[in-house]
Amino acid sequence: MNKPLLAALATLAVTGVGVAPAAASSASSAPPAAPTSSAAPASSAAPAARAVSFAGTVALSNCSGSLVRLPASEDDDPALVMSNGHCLETGFPAAGEIVVDQPSSRSFGLLNASGTRVGTLRAGKIAYATMTDTDVSLYQLSSTYAQIRGSYGISPLTLDDTRPTAGTAITVVSGYWKRTYACNVDGFAYRLKEGEWTWKDSVRYTSACQTIGGTSGSPVVDNATGEVVAVNNTGNEDGGRCTDNNPCEVAQDGTVTVREGINYGQQTYQIPACFGLDNKLDLSRSGCVLPKP
Repeated sequence: MNKPLLAALATLAVTGVGVAPAAASSASSAPPAAPTSSAAPASSAAPAARAVSFAGTVALSNCSGSLVRLPASEDDDPALVMSNGHCLETGFPAAGEIVVDQPSSRSFGLLNASGTRVGTLRAGKIAYATMTDTDVSLYQLSSTYAQIRGSYGISPLTLDDTRPTAGTAITVVSGYWKRTYACNVDGFAYRLKEGEWTWKDSVRYTSACQTIGGTSGSPVVDNATGEVVAVNNTGNEDGGRCTDNNPCEVAQDGTVTVREGINYGQQTYQIPACFGLDNKLDLSRSGCVLPKP
C-alpha cells in the first residue's frame, strides 16, 4: 500500500516507503488545468471540469488527507478530516478491527489552493477507522467548519454520496507531497486483497496515476464535480501476488489478477449514510454499510 512515510524516509525519501508504486513521472507540481472541450454543439457538450486545487487538503505527519463534509453537514458541525485507516498514529488496524470514538489530539497542516500551509487543525477524536472492507480514517476536529473558514478562508471538500463510474476523470491530491496525479477510473476490483486485509469494490486507476508513499489518504476528486469519490490507499509495487505492498484483484468467481504498477483507492460514497445530525457517527442508521465493531 502507499504506506505512511515514517518507514519511507528511512528507505528512500523521494519514492516513499520502499514499497511505493513506480516513480510518479506523471505527477504534476500544480493542480491540472481543466481540459478544454472538443468542438461540439452546446447542447451536447459535457459539463466543464472544475479546476482541482489543494484547498481543503491536509498534510499528516506520515500521510495525506482532506478536510471533508457530508452532503448534509452544516457550518456549525464539528469538522471531519479523512485519511486512511493505515495512517492512524496508533499503527495499522488488524483485519476485522474497527476503531470508533477513540480520543486523539493529532494535528493536520491545512493547505490553501496553491498548496501553502495556512494553519494547523487538531483532532478531538478518531470518529471511525478501519482497514476491513475499506481503508479509511475519519477524525472529528475540535473546531467547526465555520470556525475554520473564518480563520483560514478554507472550505471543506464534499463527499459524493453517489458511486463513481468507470471512465470518470479524477485527480488524486496529495497534501503531504503537494502534488497531484490526474487519470481516470479504469474500473473496480470486486475484492482487493493485500496481506491480511481485503477491501471491497475498490477503485482501480488508469496507469497515469502513479501514486507514491505519502500519498496515502489523499482525496480522489471527480474533476467534473469537485467532490470526493474515493480515498487513495495502495498499489501493486513489483508484481507480487496478494502480498503486503502488492495487492491483487479477486473476482467474484475467485479468479486472481495481478496488475503490476497499478494503483487503487477506496470508494467513499457509503460514508455519508453512517453519519447523522451534527456529523455524529451512527453505524446503526439505515443504509450504513461500514463495518461495525
